[in-house]
Amino acid sequence: MKALYIAATGMAAQERNVEVISNNIANMRTTGFKRQRAEFQDLIYQTYRRAGALTSSAGTQVPAGIEIGSGVKTTTTARIMSQGSVEPTQKELDVAIRGEGLFVIKLPDGRTAYTRDGAFERNNSGKLVTIDGYEVQPGITIPDTARSISISDDGIVEAFLANDSTATQLGQLQLARFVNKTGLESMGNNLFLETGASGSPQIGVPNSENFGGTLQGFLELANVNAVTEIADLIAAQRAYEMNSRVVSGADQMMASVSQLR
Repeated sequence: MKALYIAATGMAAQERNVEVISNNIANMRTTGFKRQRAEFQDLIYQTYRRAGALTSSAGTQVPAGIEIGSGVKTTTTARIMSQGSVEPTQKELDVAIRGEGLFVIKLPDGRTAYTRDGAFERNNSGKLVTIDGYEVQPGITIPDTARSISISDDGIVEAFLANDSTATQLGQLQLARFVNKTGLESMGNNLFLETGASGSPQIGVPNSENFGGTLQGFLELANVNAVTEIADLIAAQRAYEMNSRVVSGADQMMASVSQLR
């Protein structure tokens, strides 16, 4: 019975939906995390009677045909790249982006990654790195004698060195923009990779050419809304339950037919 298989596709789609929602909820406190949303499409239709088919030699036509769908499929788990709220941390190397852009990160294998997670540290060479030790681009080195490190809203990193009475500029953070941010590939560890769908990165500095500004001593939280996710989870559970009832109903109908035979 076709209804059995149609309902099965619905259950599979809602199972995937729950997986996406559960990942959003699990990352509610992940710095710079961007929530995902499962999207669906109906499957191919089997046409038993085409709309507009002739019903007489006089040219009368069927106003509506008979089409039976094959169910549903998951087409994408689109990532929502909207701004998350920022939270003060009182840590001088924590940086949040307010507006457009992602930090540029150099991976150990030479590839370039991008992130909204600005929880930076200094490694044993004084270089500014992520919490995994990946170098923030362009390479900025903070000397051991540096004190009172400041990062301006346009990404300029300054510090007082030794007994200097004036601050020394150590470098300026870069940001990257993409035509299609949703097309970026998630690689885990709060990092994204460029893809053909995302387009090539446009590199600039904070507070210029439509790039956002940087906030020292802040981190951007995940853009996950707990109430929305719970509501979506309940809706997905109910949709799964309804599809499972269709499976049970189709099974009972098949059982009845078997008994008649």
